[in-house]
Amino acid sequence: MTAIASWPGRAETWLDDKGRGAWIAAMVLGFIVFWPLGLALLAYMIWGKQMFGKNCRNRAHGSHRQAWAMHQPSGNSAFDSYKADTLRRLEEEQEAFAEFLKRLRDAKDKAEFDQFMDDRARRRAEDARPVEPAM
Repeated sequence: MTAIASWPGRAETWLDDKGRGAWIAAMVLGFIVFWPLGLALLAYMIWGKQMFGKNCRNRAHGSHRQAWAMHQPSGNSAFDSYKADTLRRLEEEQEAFAEFLKRLRDAKDKAEFDQFMDDRARRRAEDARPVEPAM
């Protein structure tokens, strides 16, 4: 009896190990096989905190904690100085790269506009050319 009773727990653990995609695939298959089964899985995913579970919440809070920790002193003045210099250098490089991308986009836009104007001038010249009557 315990083997039969424990299969839902094993299935839940297996789906948890595979991730959110496995839960969604199981729900879709449940709808295909027997729609109340798919509906039950959907309800369990929503109200059982599977879709919006603690894994996603912890991941979001973890990145916030990491960003906060980047600006906190470590107590080691040499490391804090190195970290501040590195962060400043990375910010400068990021700004320089953003400026480079802007110049690159501007150059591409100018080249495309120049090509458009050249094509337009060529078409106008071709349209303005007199047509010789056929004899």
